[in-house]
Amino acid sequence: MRATQKPVVIETVRGMCEALAAERAAGRTIALTPTLGALHDGHLSHLDRAAELADVMVVSIFVNPTQFSDAADLDKYPRTLEADLLALGAAGVHYVFVPTVEEMYPDGPTQTVVTAGRVGTLFEGASRHGHFDGVLTVVAKLLDIITPNVATFGQKDAQQLFLVRRMVRDLNLPVRIEAIETVREADGLALSSRNRFLDTNQRRAARSLSIALEAASSSAERGLDATLAAAQGALMGESLVQLDYLKIVHPQTFMPVDDGHHGPAIVILAAMLGTTRLIDNEPIYLG
Repeated sequence: MRATQKPVVIETVRGMCEALAAERAAGRTIALTPTLGALHDGHLSHLDRAAELADVMVVSIFVNPTQFSDAADLDKYPRTLEADLLALGAAGVHYVFVPTVEEMYPDGPTQTVVTAGRVGTLFEGASRHGHFDGVLTVVAKLLDIITPNVATFGQKDAQQLFLVRRMVRDLNLPVRIEAIETVREADGLALSSRNRFLDTNQRRAARSLSIALEAASSSAERGLDATLAAAQGALMGESLVQLDYLKIVHPQTFMPVDDGHHGPAIVILAAMLGTTRLIDNEPIYLG
């Protein structure tokens, strides 16, 4: 277990660049875990892997306005910096980058934007217009500021993970992207900073999302239609769950698989419970 230490908190791009230049000059490798804050055990699981992969752990905490299409959603996103810093210190993180919006976007929203392409307009992108352009642009900025050897991203945000990996590959960025498995509550609900907004009944109903994924996985050997039917059946009767999408996509393209597809695939879904949006996914093998 790593000893508790107080991480160095840096608020400026210049300060972050200078601190990490010194680390690289000393021959140390760097791991970055980008976050929006409001940290939970899912975020902290990244740090266990980061500590195995690099000498220096950096966590960024930045609620990026350009990835929120709804101003109300941006305003209500939880900010828990003091608690986050305590958790990161206990996890042995060395640096925490906490820039302001003005520091990241001194001239307002950037005129140069990384576009997510067609995949970025589907699924989460269809419901959150421009979301992935905002994500990729800020991730590109963070990678350029911190220049890590490796960066961790969660498998729970499967579409984001796919798009970040594709950006790194398309632009030949010198960083390894490490996927971190989804961390779940004891009843299967994927950990999310948004779970805190669920009331008691919504929290109970939210369990049906992971039940649907389990049903899909159990039926995958019977093919696409049976897999979708099993997942949909698990969601029936949960009136508090308003399904946005339930799809099966190819892991190499993140496009819906053909009817006759056999092999690796990912079941993805999103739903609203009241005003709270939850997403989840499960890799499967279609028979």
